[in-house]
Amino acid sequence: MTHTDLIPSRRGWLALSPMIVFLTLYVAVSAMIGDFYKMPIAVALTAASAWGIGVVMRGGLSDRIGVFSRAAGHSDILYMIWIFVLAGAFASMAKEIGAVDATVALTLRVFPPQMLLPGMFLAACFISLSVGTSVGTVVALAPLAAEMAGAAGAPTAMYVAAVIGGAFFGDNLSFISDTTIAATRTQGCRMDEKFRANIRIVAPAALVSFIAYVFIGSDFTTAMPGLSPAAATPWLIAPYLLIIALAVAGINVAIVLSAGIAATFALGLAGGHDALTLCGYMGAGIDSMGNLIIITLMAAGLLGVIKSAGGIDYLLQRLTARISGARGAQACVAALVGIVNLCTANNTVAIITTGAISRDIARTYGITPRKTASLLDTASCIVQALIPYGAQTLLATALAGISPAAPWSYMVYPWALAVSVGISVAWVRKKREK
Repeated sequence: MTHTDLIPSRRGWLALSPMIVFLTLYVAVSAMIGDFYKMPIAVALTAASAWGIGVVMRGGLSDRIGVFSRAAGHSDILYMIWIFVLAGAFASMAKEIGAVDATVALTLRVFPPQMLLPGMFLAACFISLSVGTSVGTVVALAPLAAEMAGAAGAPTAMYVAAVIGGAFFGDNLSFISDTTIAATRTQGCRMDEKFRANIRIVAPAALVSFIAYVFIGSDFTTAMPGLSPAAATPWLIAPYLLIIALAVAGINVAIVLSAGIAATFALGLAGGHDALTLCGYMGAGIDSMGNLIIITLMAAGLLGVIKSAGGIDYLLQRLTARISGARGAQACVAALVGIVNLCTANNTVAIITTGAISRDIARTYGITPRKTASLLDTASCIVQALIPYGAQTLLATALAGISPAAPWSYMVYPWALAVSVGISVAWVRKKREK
C-alpha cells in the first residue's frame, strides 16, 4: 500500500462504524443488562445496516442498497441458506419420527453419564477432522447434542458449545478443509508442513478441553426424561448413521442432508406416518430457520457495506503499521486475520483477504510459511467459533433452539486454543524461523 493509498483515520473509522454499531447494540447492551436474549441479533444487524447505508456509504441510495444486496445475495450466502433449509427439514422430521430419541437412548446405554459431554466433543473432533467442514459437523451433531443435554439434565448450551468447539478442531486441522487449503496456498507451503506446525498448537488445547469437559460433565446425571416409545426402536438411528457416514466419506453437505431427508421420510412412512404429515414436519423445520436466514442475509449485506467503504483495507493498514521483531510479526498476523474475521464472519474469506500481506510480513521477519499458515488458520477459527453471528454458531443454536449467544460461556476449546496460540507466539525464537 503506497502513501497515496493510505486511508485517513476519520474515513477508516467511519467505514468500520457499522460493525461498532452492531457490537454496541448486541454485545455491549446485552452485557450491561446481563441477558443476551433481550436484544435480538436481527434487530442489531438491521440498525447497523441502516447506519451503514444511510451514513457511511457514498453515492445514490439505489447504488448503496445495491452494494448491500449484492453482498447478501452472493452465491456462497445463498448456498448456506440452502444448507439451513435442508438442515431444518431433516432435523424436524427426524425428531418427530423418533430418530433423535432412539439415537440418544442408544448413546446413553453405551456411554457412562459423565462421558456424554466429552464424548460429544470427541465425536465432533473426529467428524470435523474427517469431513473438513465445521458446518457439516454441526448439522450432524447439534440436534443430538440438544437432546442429550436434556437427558443428562445439563444446559443445552453446554453440549452445543462442545460440538462447536470440536467442529472447529477439524476445520483447523483437516487436509480437506477450505481454511487449510486457503492458508497453505496463500503462504506457499505444503499441507503436511502446516499440519505439523498446527498440531503442536491444537493438541494441547484439545486435551485441556477434553479434561475440562470430563470434570464439567461429571456434575450432571442422566435421568432420561420424556423419551418417546420410539427410543426403544434402534433402527430409527439409521438416518444419523447415514448422515455421519456420508459426511466422513467427504460427500457434499447438501447431498448428505438430502440423503438424510430421503431416508428419514422412508422410515417415517414405514413407521405409520402419512406423506402429508411428514411434509408438515419438514415445513415446520424449514419455517424454524426463518430467523437464521434473515440474520445471515443481514450480516452478509452489512459486511459487504463495510468492505465497500474501505473498512477492511483500513484495518490492514493500521495493524501492519507498527511491527517489530518476530514475536510482533506473528502477533500481528494472528490479530490481522482475527479482526478481519470479526468483520467478515467467514474464516476462509479472512484468510484469503489477509494472506498476501501476511506472507510479506513473514518474509520480512523470517517466519516460516508453515508457521504463518498455521497462525492464519488457527486465529481465524478461534474468532469464528466465538462470534455469535458466525454461520456455525447460528446453525447450531437454531437446530438446538437456543440463543446464538448462549454457548459463549461454555466455549472451552476456542479459549484454550487462544491461550495455546499466545504461548506459541511468546516463545518464538527468530533464529529457528529462518
